[in-house]
Amino acid sequence: MKNMNTIEIPIPESFEVFKEMFHVKHFCSQLSQWDIHLSDLQLEQFYLYYKELVQWNAVMNLTTIIELPDVLTKHFLDSLSIVLICSKSRLDEGLSVIDVGTGAGFPGIPIAIAFPKASIVLMDSLAKRVRFLETVTGRLGLKNCSSVHSRAEDLARNHEYREKFDIATARAVADLKVLCEYDLPFVKTGGEFIAYKSGKIEEELAGAEHAIRVLGGKKEQVITFALPETDYSRTLLSIRKLHVTSQKYPRKAGLPSREPIQL
Repeated sequence: MKNMNTIEIPIPESFEVFKEMFHVKHFCSQLSQWDIHLSDLQLEQFYLYYKELVQWNAVMNLTTIIELPDVLTKHFLDSLSIVLICSKSRLDEGLSVIDVGTGAGFPGIPIAIAFPKASIVLMDSLAKRVRFLETVTGRLGLKNCSSVHSRAEDLARNHEYREKFDIATARAVADLKVLCEYDLPFVKTGGEFIAYKSGKIEEELAGAEHAIRVLGGKKEQVITFALPETDYSRTLLSIRKLHVTSQKYPRKAGLPSREPIQL
């Protein structure tokens, strides 16, 4: 069934047309401010990703942000802002990353494109979104990216995934104390959980301090910034994993969001 809320979005007819567009050149210029320089192959992967996103969004709700200039900035550029809190050189070394609740693949797929040595696992609880992710990563030829269908509470109890990753990410609207219970069990000791947030998060962070400690973490860095040449305010938070997470966590599916860890 066609998604009736989706308007018809024109897609550039070819990669050659795409790469000469003003908004695409601006996107590349914005990335260069973070010392990210895409090859033609990588830029074409972003083009193919955009095509698949628009086509699939016409039949299922992946994102409300679908116009090319907005996708380039608010999805692709925003996803790659991770370099502001985890250095480009570290990502180039080939870190292992799990993107928890990835949805349409943000930030995981842009990271996989820009940093082909990184190993990315995309996790989502909705089977049809995972089918989209598998189609996209196959279409783009992303050998460094795999998808798994699961809830975080279940997958984090699987020994193949528990405390196996250098980085866990979440670009979600859930409260930080909930996200910590979803993400920190995946992070190996010495690794970090990186949360993407909007604007200032002082109050939310204060409310999550107990959960962070209980789960074996410690706040390391908070960066609030605007995406280059925009007024789009973002915050990145890094939580370092200092100790193994107790086997009590995560609790059974649904409980972290209903009854967050708190004093």
